[in-house]
Amino acid sequence: MIGGTTLGREPGAELAGAAIVPLDWQLWVDDEARPGWANMAYDAALLDQAAAGTAVLRLYRWQPWCLSFGRHEPALRRYDRDAILARGLDTVRRPTGGRAVWHADELTYAVAAPASAFGDLARAYRLIHAMLQRAVRSLGVRAVLAPATATSRPLDAGACFANPVGGEVMTAAGKLVGSAQFRLNGALLQHGSLLLSGTQDVVRDVAQGGPTETHCTTLAAELGRSVAFDEVVPAIVAAAGAWPGAWHKLRGPSGTMRARAEEHAVQFRSPEWTWRR
Repeated sequence: MIGGTTLGREPGAELAGAAIVPLDWQLWVDDEARPGWANMAYDAALLDQAAAGTAVLRLYRWQPWCLSFGRHEPALRRYDRDAILARGLDTVRRPTGGRAVWHADELTYAVAAPASAFGDLARAYRLIHAMLQRAVRSLGVRAVLAPATATSRPLDAGACFANPVGGEVMTAAGKLVGSAQFRLNGALLQHGSLLLSGTQDVVRDVAQGGPTETHCTTLAAELGRSVAFDEVVPAIVAAAGAWPGAWHKLRGPSGTMRARAEEHAVQFRSPEWTWRR
């Protein structure tokens, strides 16, 4: 239930949700667009809560727009730090893996939950993307999941949106959602970008060499019109409603969550962490 109303279900939703252990879910639609360090600090705090049994779906935005690097990505070798500074780009290193993403006109999701509810990493990755696929299809986009045979390229091989990994959300034009996952203490955090409009060209422009193609697409390109964050939120909420369990709407972060996020913020605000490799 959210606000006393049962989340909407779509045909086949029961089958889609059957593979996930029922959880007591919290939905947090973050009304405040936050800088990269704050977004990552809150996601890390959600991972802490998930280790204690709390499951959260968070939907959010970035302000200012931000270039994020994966946890283990060799950013110093891959990207031109001087060019990034000259352009005044905000940067952050994510707690999750994967490769660089330019966070601009997008909806970002984060799922934090006990890992046992979703199974192993690959299975969880696909189950979460299946939910996002249902959401964008409900908006009129003919999205599919990348085949399980798709494989990831090395961390120094360019942008996150350069190629699909098995299970990611695609259209004929390219990747629509780029995601990464991290597990700690029996919990998982998976977050990713659903592109509303724009490009990932910033990643290409500040790369120091090597593959820089970004085969991505956006909701605006697929639908031939502008698509707002507030239009996509209900579609994701309805699709997530296929997951079994109770749902509760959060009005904002609790005091405990704020305190945990403030602790994590020390790391995510640090240039030493961002440019540690």
